Parts: sequence; C-alpha cells; structure tokens
Amino acid sequence: MILDNVRIYQPFDQRNSDEIYAVELRDGVFQAIHSSPYHGEKETVDGNGKVITPGFNDSHMHLLRYGLLKKELDLTETESFKEMKEMIENHYRGLEENQWFFGKGFNDAQFDDLDHLLTAKDLHKIQADAYIFLLHEDGHECVISEKALELLKQEEDFKKEPDVFKEKDEQGRWTGRFKDTAVHYIKRHFWGRSVEDAKRALQAAFPHISQHGLTSVHTDDLNFIKSYDKLWQAYTELENEGNLPIDVQLHHYIFDIEDLTRYLKDHKLRTGDGTKQVKVGAVKIFLDGTQRLHTAAMRNPYPENPEASGTLIYSQEQVNEMVAEAGSNGMQVAMHAIGDKAIEQAIQALEQKEAYTNERRHRIIHAQTLAPDLIDRLRKVKPYIETQPSFLLGEWDKKGKWTPKELLPFCDAFNSLVRDHIPITLSSDLPIGSINPLISINTAVNRTDLEGNPEGGWMPQEKLTVDDSFNGFTSVPAEIEYQEGKKGKIDRGYQADFVMLDQHPKEIQEEELHKINVLQTWYRGEKVYDRKQS
Repeated sequence: MILDNVRIYQPFDQRNSDEIYAVELRDGVFQAIHSSPYHGEKETVDGNGKVITPGFNDSHMHLLRYGLLKKELDLTETESFKEMKEMIENHYRGLEENQWFFGKGFNDAQFDDLDHLLTAKDLHKIQADAYIFLLHEDGHECVISEKALELLKQEEDFKKEPDVFKEKDEQGRWTGRFKDTAVHYIKRHFWGRSVEDAKRALQAAFPHISQHGLTSVHTDDLNFIKSYDKLWQAYTELENEGNLPIDVQLHHYIFDIEDLTRYLKDHKLRTGDGTKQVKVGAVKIFLDGTQRLHTAAMRNPYPENPEASGTLIYSQEQVNEMVAEAGSNGMQVAMHAIGDKAIEQAIQALEQKEAYTNERRHRIIHAQTLAPDLIDRLRKVKPYIETQPSFLLGEWDKKGKWTPKELLPFCDAFNSLVRDHIPITLSSDLPIGSINPLISINTAVNRTDLEGNPEGGWMPQEKLTVDDSFNGFTSVPAEIEYQEGKKGKIDRGYQADFVMLDQHPKEIQEEELHKINVLQTWYRGEKVYDRKQS
C-alpha cells in the first residue's frame, strides 16, 4: 500500500520541509519513501498533504491501572466525602460478604466536608464490616478499612516496609493510611485480578491510547494483578486474539533481592525477549517516595518541613546487590528516584562494573532533583533518564516548597541532560500524568502550564527544543527496547508505526503545540485510529 501526498516530520531529519512524499507500507514495515505523486501500480491512499511523524512510544506508565480507572470505580471527580460515600454505596450494591470495595483516584485534600485526611475510621461510616481499599490520585497513598487492617496486621513481611510509610495516631496505632511502597505491598498481596478482568480493563484503555498516537508503551502493572505470569498471559492472549494495538514492554516490580532471584529462577525470558508484540521490560525498583508527601529522599531538608528529608527504602548495599544481580543476568533495571539522595544512590549502583550499565541500558525514572555533581556522574555512566514533563503543569509553583533555593535550577533539568549527552525519554506515568504526548511535549518546550504560566517558563534554561522533545517520545525509547534501527523512525526497514497530525510541529507557535490533533494512528502498517470515525 502507498500512503501518498504526505509530509514527513521527524526529529533532526533533513526532510523537514515542504516536500511531499509517498510512503510504501508492506508487512508492517516501511518499504520505501518515494517522491509524490506516486505513479506505480500499487494501491494508493491519499494523505491530503497532512504531516506524518513516528508513532509515540511512552516509556513509563501504568496501563492496567489506567484501564481499571475506566472499568472500575473512578473517584477522580469527587469533591466531598459525602459524594464519595454515595458513589461507593451505589457502585457496590449487593456486594457479597468478604469481598473488597475498590476505588481509585480520590483526592481528600479537596474534600469540603472533612477537616482531616481520610482514615480507616471514616471508611467505617461507608460500610462497617467490609474490606475497603481506596487509592489516592497520584498512586502514592491509600486508605484501607478497619477490617482490611486486621488482615494486614497478620502479614509478617509487611514489617519490612519502612515505618515512615505507615501513618500512626497518637497512641502509635495504624490509622489505615499508607504511603509509597507500603501501598504497593497492599496492592500486590491482598488481591489479584483474573486474566479476564485484566483483559477487559486493557481493552477499555486501548481506544484512548490509539487516540493519542501511542503505538508502544513500557508499563509497570504487576501490583494490580499480583502475578507476572497472569499479566503476561493477559497481554499475549490479547495479541493472539488480534486485540493488541501496541507494542508492550512489561516491567517486573520487585520488593527485594528474593523477588528478583525468584523471577530469574522461574523465568527464562530476559529484557527484550518475548513475542512479536509483548516483551519483558525492566526490573522496577523503588528507591524513595514522592515530594508531595516529603518521602522523596533529599540530601537537604524540605524547605516547608525542615524536620523531613525523605526516606531511602534500601541501603546502598541492598541496591548495589539488586542492580548487579539483574545486570549480570540479562535484566535491565528501572529505578524510581525523585530526590537527589535517591538519585545519588541509583548512580552509585550503576557505576558498578557488575551492573553492565552500558550493555543493559539501565534507567532512572523521574530524577526530578539534580545537582552539578550528580550531572557530572550521570555524564560518565549515561543511564537513560525517564522524565515526565506534564508533572510540571501542577508542580512548578510548588518546587520551592520541596527543594532548596540553590537547587531549583537543577529540577527537571531536561536541557542540561540532553546537552550533556545523557539520554532522556519523555513519558506520562499514566494515569498520574497526561496521556497526551503533545501536552508533555508542549510542557517540555515551554516549561509552562497550558495557560502559559509562569510567563517565560519556569527555569527557562531547561526548555527543550521541539526536535529533542519528539526524539524523547520516538527514537530514544526504541533504544531502551534494543530496537534502534527497527523502530522510532519513518524510514525503509523500520516498523510502520506513525501518526498523522493536523499541523506541522515546526510551523506553529511553540506555545500552541498542545493544540495539535492526532488525525490518524497507524500501528505496524494498519490504521488503528481515525479521528473522523471516532
């Protein structure tokens, strides 16, 4: 098939001009790029002079969690405890004894009828004798009911989770509110959705994924299904049924070295191995928490809370051991590290010879608070840094509360990393950040929210170019899949993943980038989304 009469935009490409092309597709691959108009005998589709660009590859998200928000009880719009209580009661009418109530996406800081944050005592008012689990909108906090607390108290392994992540009252008793890795433990150990449940949730997510031009994702889903084998089964069954419109890298979240050695013993597949569409991703390790909760590990106290400097979840020796074990056994590592102290810990682990950092292409997720000494070390070891520009939409005006003034210029230091040849991807952390890559690109280029605040951009020296931003959503993610030369470009021999846009990214005002619309999404040479038909 020939897609004729199209312009091509891709980062750092000489074809970024007014020239019109005819793109030949066959067997899911770009076969050739011809001049337009095409005069051969092959079937031709008119692209109407629109712009095509490589399909977007989101290197950090939680796709199953996003799908569950579409399928299960979504509390993101609730503005009061009363409203949330009514939603839960209506959703779970007729629930049988000893089943769970689940709700996701609440933000009790905005509830206008509570003068405190939710605890187990509040959930008692919803249902006195029920297992209830409610997940905060940013995924870093949860609240569980008193009955669920009784189950948790029987879990010996839960004692390994840092006490700072377990909120207590004045008598030292758990309130039912938990943070960070304690949340992950509860999600992983108290229930596991079925393969069919996971498939239905994923299928609820796919139309939204394709609508925004995403053709590949790297996703950390394990804590929402409990078993990596079940997770693998869900995705590969969708693939076999012809219902998987993306390439997927499935990460494996671990709590400790025992989790890792168990995976290595029980599974032969390593990072990059798998089926045509579903591949083993990275070993995911959480090194610290989040800045909002003052649990991201910082080398200096939080300005708004001088008594807090965050929490490292592991010792340096523990991190070194996990990274070395993974690297020595063919597994890539992706480490969540937000605070500069956690980033320093990640760097030290990656500097080990046994980590095989260059070969495995290890990743640091977020790296939101840097400093000159950390950038110097990153320049030498060169891990891939997974950034989430859309976080700045709601955080730029809070950075001064979380970070010492002298380090603010090194927060979300996208441009410094790129200029020092430290590879970065742009990603969403869906459902926390925006699903729309063009919103992330707009934020990376302008360093403002969508209303243009602050004027001139926050820390404008860290603005990315349009080319750098698109590169972070296309070619660079392909590298951490070990697929450079096969994905991430519109060129002969590359996988035919691309999106058609209604405007050329280099021909509009940069502050208008988020207004570009995806007209069509093509995955492996097949159209999976058409705005006209949606």
